[in-house]
Amino acid sequence: MGVYLVSVAADEWFGEEDGWAELATPLNHELRQRGLPPYDSGSEATAVVHGSGQAFEEKLTYPMDGFEALCRRHLSEEDVETFCGWTVLVPFSLDEVIRLPVGSAYTESSTMVAGAPQVEATAERLARAIELPGETPSPRENLDLTAWFRDGPAQELAAARPGPWSEDLGAAFYVALFLRAAQHSVRRGCPLTYI
Repeated sequence: MGVYLVSVAADEWFGEEDGWAELATPLNHELRQRGLPPYDSGSEATAVVHGSGQAFEEKLTYPMDGFEALCRRHLSEEDVETFCGWTVLVPFSLDEVIRLPVGSAYTESSTMVAGAPQVEATAERLARAIELPGETPSPRENLDLTAWFRDGPAQELAAARPGPWSEDLGAAFYVALFLRAAQHSVRRGCPLTYI
């Protein structure tokens, strides 16, 4: 078990059965209230081809204490709240996070929606700060990033080429996770959330 960060397919976003309609509907209401167009999560469902990088799934395997400390060192308090606090990522810009009175994987009473472009920009700042190596994978299969950090390649690279990123592999994992998640959301035009 555990907590996973996953992409949501277009056919699931408004799906009534086992779907995200209870989130999608109030989000669109809030977007309209702000003068923004509603979000339809893509026009049609498409088959996800294994290994194509069309779906995103990574497991949160490290404690987040080191990551949160890293964020507090490099980001403003407002940026920390947005960057560390979102529970749903959408593939378009939001000037500010949207809080919805809908339960999420972390709380029963609310969901915080953030724009992937803003999360991506913040993650890029942190990646530069810790000198995240270029070898950090862009996931093509489920759990690629998780496996790279947990199963050896990251430790091997850290031993061969240490740097700020290798001082806390857990913190580096979350920087890479948020960066790759935001990139995936923007590239594929899909939301991501925790389950």
